[in-house]
Amino acid sequence: MAFHPRHLILKLLLAEDVLSARDAVSACSLFGVRENSVRVALARLVASRMLVTEERGRYRLGPNAVGLAAEVKAWRTVEKRLRKWSGDWIAVHCGALGRTDRTALRARERALHLLGFRELERDLFIRPDNLVGGVEDVRSRLHKLGLESGAAVFVATAFEPKREARARGLWKSESPYKIERARLEKWLARAKLLDLRVAARESFLIGGEAIRRLVFDPLLPEPLADANERRAFIDTVMKFDRTGQEIWRRLRSREVSRHAHP
Repeated sequence: MAFHPRHLILKLLLAEDVLSARDAVSACSLFGVRENSVRVALARLVASRMLVTEERGRYRLGPNAVGLAAEVKAWRTVEKRLRKWSGDWIAVHCGALGRTDRTALRARERALHLLGFRELERDLFIRPDNLVGGVEDVRSRLHKLGLESGAAVFVATAFEPKREARARGLWKSESPYKIERARLEKWLARAKLLDLRVAARESFLIGGEAIRRLVFDPLLPEPLADANERRAFIDTVMKFDRTGQEIWRRLRSREVSRHAHP
């Protein structure tokens, strides 16, 4: 599997506020990425304003990454965004928007997917109205993530029975929390047996997938989702994240010691 240094660097910076070029090179080497490729990726990320230079050789997320970064970093507190569901829906109608600008289209689709929207009918996307702040907050978050201002964002109520049933079935393909939690627990049970570099690499990949699941979780209300299983999954992801961070601290300490005493 090929790993793009750009994606690795951005993921590393989602876990840390500041990243040095040396740490970026060291971390990316675990995935077979060469130093020159890392430095080229850093320069391009700065040029695209995805990163800014903190000081020589140190980087933090730039203005073009902070909106998405804020959503990603909030994964630990996703349940605080929930409120009781009345049965209403938040809807986004994109019929007035163009589809020829591929960059705008990708940003639109990512924003809608990130906030749990699914397409009920052509250009009409919905999600349950169960997020704190309601439609006003959702509208604001969508726009920050790249949804064009020409989209209509509103509350929809009282679908007829057939459309209501179809709406409630839009998320049936979501992977069960229980299955993903079992995968994390299985890895945690054998983590201490792994070589440190292998453990760092696997914790980054597996933990990244688990966090991504939470970031893109539609946060459905009951009865559309099992709230207890979601809580258990979140607890396991937090445990996995703590374990992964400790593994990376040990690896970094070992690398620093090795460079200090060649």
